[in-house]
Amino acid sequence: MCGIFAYLNYLTPKSRKEILELLVVGLKRLEYRGYDSAGVALDSADGKDISIIKKQGKVKALEEEIFCRTNLDFESETQYHVGIAHTRWATHGVPSEVNAHPQRSDSEHAFVVVHNGIVTNYKEVKTLLQQRGYVFESDTDTEVIAKLIHHLWVQHPAYSFRELVEQVVQQLEGAFALCFKSKYFPGECVATRRGSPLLVGIKTKTRLATDHVPILYGKDHRPHGRNPELPVMPRSESTSEFQPLEDKEVEYFFASDASAIIEHTNRVIFLEDDDVAAVKEGALSIHRLRRCMDDPHAREITTLKMEIQQIMKGNYDYFMQKEIFEQPESVVNTMRGRLNFQDNSVTLGGIKDYIPEIKRCRRLMLIGCGTSYHSAIATRQLLEELTELPVMVELASDFLDRNTPVFRDDVCFFISQSGETADTLMALRYCKSRGALIVGITNTVGSSICRESHCGVHINAGPEIGVASTKAYTSQFISLVMFALVMSEDRISLRARRLQIIEGLKNLDNLIREVLKLDDKVKELAKSLFQHKSLLIMGRGYNFATCMEGALKVKELTYMHSEGIMAGELKHGPLALVDDSMPVIMIVMRDPVYVKCMNALQQVTARDGKPIVICEEGDEETKAFADRALEIPKTVDCLQGILTVIPMQLLSFHIAVMRGCNVDCPRNLAKSVTVE
Repeated sequence: MCGIFAYLNYLTPKSRKEILELLVVGLKRLEYRGYDSAGVALDSADGKDISIIKKQGKVKALEEEIFCRTNLDFESETQYHVGIAHTRWATHGVPSEVNAHPQRSDSEHAFVVVHNGIVTNYKEVKTLLQQRGYVFESDTDTEVIAKLIHHLWVQHPAYSFRELVEQVVQQLEGAFALCFKSKYFPGECVATRRGSPLLVGIKTKTRLATDHVPILYGKDHRPHGRNPELPVMPRSESTSEFQPLEDKEVEYFFASDASAIIEHTNRVIFLEDDDVAAVKEGALSIHRLRRCMDDPHAREITTLKMEIQQIMKGNYDYFMQKEIFEQPESVVNTMRGRLNFQDNSVTLGGIKDYIPEIKRCRRLMLIGCGTSYHSAIATRQLLEELTELPVMVELASDFLDRNTPVFRDDVCFFISQSGETADTLMALRYCKSRGALIVGITNTVGSSICRESHCGVHINAGPEIGVASTKAYTSQFISLVMFALVMSEDRISLRARRLQIIEGLKNLDNLIREVLKLDDKVKELAKSLFQHKSLLIMGRGYNFATCMEGALKVKELTYMHSEGIMAGELKHGPLALVDDSMPVIMIVMRDPVYVKCMNALQQVTARDGKPIVICEEGDEETKAFADRALEIPKTVDCLQGILTVIPMQLLSFHIAVMRGCNVDCPRNLAKSVTVE
């Protein structure tokens, strides 16, 4: 959701064309997050002003606009330069060039800023600035930030760029990641975050002098409110900075996602909430206004293990298609090093030390949004069976709306592919403040949920670029199954059941490959469905989550109405929708609820419905009631949902292609939902 990319070169000669190409490619790497407009800001040809270029629509349109400009002097070379770029996902104000980022402080472009997130008190700050004579040209909350820093600079011209940013963020409420550039501070870039991800990549020709950047703190200061007219705090007492090299040749990359940086460097720093990172004369410093009791003394420079090939499409036409077909490998990666099939043991290193505490808890709470919520629904029954604990599954937004009671002996799981989902992160902080044990289930190392959890499981699904989650869902599913296996390892009465599940996991990758061979059949099925306006998907038991997830994928990708229906609820209302023209998909497997599902299937056929059935291979009895059928291999009942969801992923993909939809970036949606 929105994307920030900034590039700073110091004593590293680059032409303006090279800088612009770097910025544009960085934005293209962030396209999968979802956006509606894009823009860049860089020094003008004479170096005395800032040029801003913005365009509604795709990054490609921005690229064409940039390189058709005749006043940018593409071939001129610079020893040091800062360029900032952004892809916007509209929150305040419609998609348009004037609402696109970067936003400026005034017509002279004194300060420009790019922003992810939402400033919740922007109206109050805007009113104050309007009273001081500032005129606003956009509908965004971001423009408030640009004008506020200009206002503070006018009041305190002696302050450094970094100190001005520190004053700005003290006045802001909400969640944000910010990156600033100013014509009054050439060659300097300042970035900060609160509740929205931001990282800094460092590229040098020789080895870095250290693997840590020290954190600098301001002096003790008197508390004050968020009114920009009140006295500001004193400057930081320390002026020491991180010097990466003796000759100082260095390049810095600021981005909201590692996928934009990895092709340039794998050495990154993940900024924490309220960090202010500033680069001046090639030196990076990280500042915080206040020292907390548990603050580390430095930010670690970590090495990313991601490869650029992992975020490219390869031989596939779409990222989502590639990710669907990566699932045989991604599920193995999720289990690798954790499931020992020789001695049937399961080890989750990230939560190993907390298992005794979890076994003593009052209840398990699984909290997520969208696809992550569905993975919790998919595994709830097994968790209840193997842990014999009450298991609550909650949508994060509803959980917060209700102010749900949480106790010190609760264990709360927070499930998020990105680890930055705003609703889930706020629910985490709510539960943590009430003393619950926090377990994170994420796919992103260094994410906010990763860092703020007491313990957790990294699902190891690999980079997922497509907005509609596929392989992350199956890896979340397996991560929770492995947790259930760990919780029941000392239960003699459950030993046979555990061995059955472990045996099913052992062969799961091969079974997924068998399901993926149905791709051509699913494509033919899509041809008969893509012109319809609605689709019903029904099932129950372990496959109800597949119905919900399948319906979500259809909605996300194809813009068709779709509904996942509990088959047991069919006669309580949804049966009224069934006729000879309503497409109905039913999941009927030979599991404990088979007879009940068959009853629902017959209710559909009795109303002239023509159900499409997903069933087990060779199940002729079920196929006899189907208009068309997709046969999938049989596995353990609690794992069957992994196999039944793949045809739904493929179906939504093919329908989306046939309807001419943007598969990887569906309209109005974003990969990392960092706003409420």
